[in-house]
Amino acid sequence: MIPARPQRQLEALIFDVDGTLADTERDGHRIAFNEAFRSAGYDWHWDVPLYGALLSVTGGKERIRHYLAQFHPQQLEAPDIQTTIADLHKAKTRCYVDMVASGAVPMRPGVARLIAEARAAGLRLAIATTTTPENVTVLLESSLAKGATRWFEVIGAGDVVPAKKPAPDIYHWVLERLGLPASACLAFEDSDNGLRAARGAGLATIVTTNDYTLTHNFEGAAAVLPDLGAADAADRVTVARLRDWHASQGS
Repeated sequence: MIPARPQRQLEALIFDVDGTLADTERDGHRIAFNEAFRSAGYDWHWDVPLYGALLSVTGGKERIRHYLAQFHPQQLEAPDIQTTIADLHKAKTRCYVDMVASGAVPMRPGVARLIAEARAAGLRLAIATTTTPENVTVLLESSLAKGATRWFEVIGAGDVVPAKKPAPDIYHWVLERLGLPASACLAFEDSDNGLRAARGAGLATIVTTNDYTLTHNFEGAAAVLPDLGAADAADRVTVARLRDWHASQGS
């Protein structure tokens, strides 16, 4: 008799980027936004607490619009506001890319190790994020390894889907291109919006919290952790543990 194939076999890992692969938000994107505002002649400043509140809105252009609606609603009445927001976001991206390329934003603990172990185990890798493709490339190449972008079979980033997280659209987009059902994959997120997006697409999800997301509601996550763990940590996340978490979500 041919043994039955396990109902839930883990085949791919899908990673969010900002806050998940690296702590990019507070000391990366926030600083780049402020530099873009300053260079354009605006006196807007996003301090650490304010930026934490603004992170409830996913997408950089969407975040700027939300900020204006809350604090400078008259700016939204300008006839060229869409162009202004797009230009500010482009300037912010250029600043952020320069920062990351300098090595200022390292990967979070355990990320590089686990990705290496996953590749060695034959797991496929993908990315599902709202940040721009440029941001993804420079982070992977500067903070992980040269050529690391090629390790990820599918990279869903930026505006490839119109609805940003917590909508599940970006995960559906990635799954379609992987050619895999959600039941064959495991997602990695850091926020409630990200978890809602992944779970909305039917994905079992591991959450690694950061300073901005410690108080978020992570009900439904397969595991909630401070990070993936250093190589010598007794409780480090391994491929074997990922398989166990993934399998438990189907029971």
